[in-house]
Amino acid sequence: MKNNKYCIGCGVKLQNNDSNYLGYVDDLAKDYCMRCYKLINYGVYESVDIDNIDYEKIFHEINDTNSLVLYVVDILNIPHDLKNIKKYIKNNWILVLNKRDLLPLSVKENKIKKYFDELKLGYLDIEIISTKKNINMDNLMNKINKYQNKDDIYVIGYTNAGKSSLINKIIKNYSDNKAQLTISPLPSTTIGSVKIPIREHLNIIDTPGLVDNENIINYVDSKMYKKLNGKREIKPKTFRIKKDESLIIDNVLRINYLSYNNNSFTFYIPNDFDIKRVSIKNDVLKDINKKIINVDDNCDLVINGLGFIKMVNKCRIEIFINEKISIFIRNNMI
Repeated sequence: MKNNKYCIGCGVKLQNNDSNYLGYVDDLAKDYCMRCYKLINYGVYESVDIDNIDYEKIFHEINDTNSLVLYVVDILNIPHDLKNIKKYIKNNWILVLNKRDLLPLSVKENKIKKYFDELKLGYLDIEIISTKKNINMDNLMNKINKYQNKDDIYVIGYTNAGKSSLINKIIKNYSDNKAQLTISPLPSTTIGSVKIPIREHLNIIDTPGLVDNENIINYVDSKMYKKLNGKREIKPKTFRIKKDESLIIDNVLRINYLSYNNNSFTFYIPNDFDIKRVSIKNDVLKDINKKIINVDDNCDLVINGLGFIKMVNKCRIEIFINEKISIFIRNNMI
């Protein structure tokens, strides 16, 4: 008899023929594959490689449905290619900025929404939420109800943006369904599309997280990985800096200040990262890749996966960082 059952945690097709292959279960009556079972119950993560062609196929399938899409983004790690989403998703979509609880309460949500509105990304609406603290979840559901045009709604986003956490919160708050998606900040936790009935005429479909090979999370050890996934509200750290001073962030990033004018750098990164001021003559981290960047007034330096640094004045800086980690400049978000 042909098996058409899929894991409700990651979406992979279940099979009981090969324990070394994806989707293995010892009993096809079970709902979770062995990989998800280990992750949920023991925190054991097994990596999986997913070819980018699979993502293109998923996007094509979503576009063919004409269904509403939720694009979930980590508010501290906005993708540098955010504007490119219009190339892949032709459907109507809502921008969902997650992890509001990590930003200081003093940050005004309306200012953040205005910042994204001015980017003209083409979304129907925007909402800033926290799945952990249940912030603005009712607002998001109201917008889903307002714009929903089909029974199915798709959820997309990069790894560690909180897609599965969002869906689990919707299940808990607005459904009698007892299913639970597998959650992990590591790449490829969700392997295939997972369809979750929420209520009559509403199904949420989770999709594999887009893997960003330029994210710092791919290039750190386990100790640093734990720092990157801080759970507490960020306490911004501000440094007044002048020419020939350097700032060193743990062992991952160095900034040399080359301009003659003084400046103010405010770090929005996880609290456990150490930031030290040293002389530009200090040799720490000078052996890694160097980039020289010119920064305009009121810009952020974004370090992919770490967070961002708010800068006040125009300046010239040297950045020392792993060459595989992307960095970019944007206008101040806050």
